[in-house]
Amino acid sequence: MIILILIASVLMASISIIQFKNEAKDYHQERLDRKEFAIKEHINYVLSTTTYPLTRENLPYIFKDKIHELADIHNLEINIYSLKGKLLISSKASFSIDKVSPPIDKFILKLVQSSVEKRYVDIKNINGVKNRSSYSQIKDEKFKPLGILNIPYVEDDGFYEEELKQFLIRLSQVYSFMLVIAFALAYFLASYITKSLKTISDKINETSLNQKNEKIVIEANSREINSLITSYNEMVDKLEESASKLAQSEREQAWREMAKQVAHEIKNPLTPMRLTVQSFQRKFNANDPDLIQKLDDYSKTLIQQIDTMSSVASAFSNFATMPAQQNENLNVVDVVELSLDIFNEEHIIFESNKEEIITKLDRTQLIRIITNLVKNAIQSIPDEQEEKKILVSVNEVGKNVIISVKDNGIGIELYNQSHIFEPKFTTKTSGMGLGLGIIKNIIENYKGTITFETETGKGTTFIVSLPITNETNNGANDSIKES
Repeated sequence: MIILILIASVLMASISIIQFKNEAKDYHQERLDRKEFAIKEHINYVLSTTTYPLTRENLPYIFKDKIHELADIHNLEINIYSLKGKLLISSKASFSIDKVSPPIDKFILKLVQSSVEKRYVDIKNINGVKNRSSYSQIKDEKFKPLGILNIPYVEDDGFYEEELKQFLIRLSQVYSFMLVIAFALAYFLASYITKSLKTISDKINETSLNQKNEKIVIEANSREINSLITSYNEMVDKLEESASKLAQSEREQAWREMAKQVAHEIKNPLTPMRLTVQSFQRKFNANDPDLIQKLDDYSKTLIQQIDTMSSVASAFSNFATMPAQQNENLNVVDVVELSLDIFNEEHIIFESNKEEIITKLDRTQLIRIITNLVKNAIQSIPDEQEEKKILVSVNEVGKNVIISVKDNGIGIELYNQSHIFEPKFTTKTSGMGLGLGIIKNIIENYKGTITFETETGKGTTFIVSLPITNETNNGANDSIKES
């Protein structure tokens, strides 16, 4: 809007200047025409009343006493030339008539003689001032040319220039006032619009697939902004629906992966069991003196494989069926510190920025989180490593309790980082199996998060963030029961 006002002001000023110049040009041309007509009428009157014969030679005598009178009456300089361009008489007092007097240019004489009106106006700029000179024939009553009338006319634009100056001043004042109003209006409009846009921008920045996103509940006067708000709210609904479908898909994928892992681990002991039975059946001899020893070996082999399958089934059962939460107000600092007492490692260090952080949690599940993370940290440090250190810290940050477990072990390889929390079974005690999947499920049921930072060869830090609340997490309970 401001740019448009500036452009309009420049255009208006330019048009005004051109208009004033055109008006001044037309005014001077019309004024010269009127003066010339009046002077020629006066000259015709003098010619009709003179006692001198109307000849070309008598023109200086006819106008000897009249030319100054004509000049005074019409307030213009008057010059009379012969038809050949020689000056005969002039109203200019200082003008001496002699051989030095400049004649009319030949091209002007030709233009006067060749024109229909027998008239020509010569326009010249002298020292920046426009001068008009009118040349026309003086004729007797029978229209016989006697001489040439010259009327010099100097254009005085002082009046128009002053008028133009005053007009431009008034125009600049009006547009300056309009600019001030436009600036003020633009400022308030921009503030009003950007306030709504800032709210929308903040909401968009806060939007995430991993959380419950709030809708925008403001009413803007701008139809475009209201349309943007409506689109955002629709996007939030679709995002929530997509997040729900994605979570369901991920859970189904995780359980499919789990089933594959469990099936694989169960098949592993079944194969040697089958081979053992087949071998025993093929080599069985009731009269063999070592029959009892062979039966004992056979039984031990089967029992060992059965125990392996039993451990697989137990681990899967522990992951699939979590007990319902028994939430209570507890001091997270004390519970975490007490849960570390089961570990004998002297390199486990505990610290907290507060002595007491009270929130409503299930004591058993909190201990399970700490135990799993510390166990993983212990297993990530090689036995041959001389300097071992595990730092467990509990801090209150805003409305969250932050629990971190930091070790200086081998770290997590890059190809494993994206799968660290996937529920997959393993018989190795590397902290990469069901443990992390279980505690991630617990933490997310409390609307919390678990992340990690790792560097190969230097160690890993797991960071758990749980919201501090004094209300029973019914939603979490229901979610866990369904699991």
